[in-house]
Amino acid sequence: MSKPGKLYLIPNVIADASQDYVIPAQVKESLRSITHFVVEDVRTARRYLSSLKIFNSIEALHFQVLNKDTKEQELAELLKPLNEGHDIGVISESGCPGVADPGALAVNYAHQHNIQVIPLVGPSSILLALMASGLNGQKFAFHGYLPIDGNEVSKAIKALESESRTKNQTQIFIETPYRNNSLLDHLIKHLHPNTKLSIAIDITGTTESIQTKEIKVWAVNKPSLAKTPAVFSFLAQ
Repeated sequence: MSKPGKLYLIPNVIADASQDYVIPAQVKESLRSITHFVVEDVRTARRYLSSLKIFNSIEALHFQVLNKDTKEQELAELLKPLNEGHDIGVISESGCPGVADPGALAVNYAHQHNIQVIPLVGPSSILLALMASGLNGQKFAFHGYLPIDGNEVSKAIKALESESRTKNQTQIFIETPYRNNSLLDHLIKHLHPNTKLSIAIDITGTTESIQTKEIKVWAVNKPSLAKTPAVFSFLAQ
């Protein structure tokens, strides 16, 4: 029986055309020997790997889809090449696989079957936003997406603010780009005027903007947020 392969967690870019300065040489070197991939989106993954200019032919690579609809019982077949001695690379649609990403399913499977997991360094919008926020980096929580319904989102914001104040904890979340402005309106309406809110837009991109201000300041100078990926963080005083 052949020695099992390793599961490599391959970071993807989080802004277009940024691969030359945000993807470390270690990632490119590790990729050279990998021909099997499980990816969130095949088209995105192929375009990304092609942009790195390290493969003679993208057509020679093997791709399987692992996304939010993937069932646990499908993992054995998706990751079968590992048992045949092939290394597999996991690629998210954006950023680091396994962090706010369905790639965690593959990682969990690997641990259950004694397969070595190798995370590679790359851009994470969540950590980069926290680093640049000036908020508490010792205690923080990522909450994914807040509810869409107006009443539910107001309850969620107030609950998170209460938790932030009690625990001195930075609350981090994201939103679908076209709802950025709507979410900002809710935050200004429902957060305490002294709560600090950080808004990080287009991280590592050409229009990157990261600003942290108290809600009362945002309220009198509310920006119109572009329809680009954003990370929101707040810390109650």
